[in-house]
Amino acid sequence: MNKEGHVLNAVLLGIGLGFILEPSGTFETLRTIVAVTIPVTLGALFPDVDTAFGKHRKTLHNLPVLGIFVAFPLLFANLSYVWIGVFTHYVLDYLGSRRGIALFYPLSKREYGFPSGVTTSSRFANVVTIVVTAVELAAAFVIVHVLPEYFDLGAIAAMLPV
Repeated sequence: MNKEGHVLNAVLLGIGLGFILEPSGTFETLRTIVAVTIPVTLGALFPDVDTAFGKHRKTLHNLPVLGIFVAFPLLFANLSYVWIGVFTHYVLDYLGSRRGIALFYPLSKREYGFPSGVTTSSRFANVVTIVVTAVELAAAFVIVHVLPEYFDLGAIAAMLPV
């Protein structure tokens, strides 16, 4: 996926997550949209920093880097939504491109990708981006509004470090 696709995904995801997290349609919804969209967009752009150094789609496109961004807000109480942008960048590069990404780099240089991905210059790239974003938002809705009925998330959250 190209930079335009990653930004499109991040902005649409931030707006959608803002409504999922705060569905009231009030000023609080707008505040939530801004609070989510900016870090998600920064996270979505971060993996492509490896175009300036290292090996693109290897150095910063792997599970250890994602793990750092997932752990960071747990350890330092900031960057709470940046990991979502990094994760969705990986999803788009995996599903929306023919090349794929090296998920297990540096242990393995093998690149994994979805067989029906499109090239970054394809006229279908934005369509794929929007479809992937819709699926991500559906998954977020289920995680936020459906799964809590089946799990005691309060007890799980209490076990996490603050």
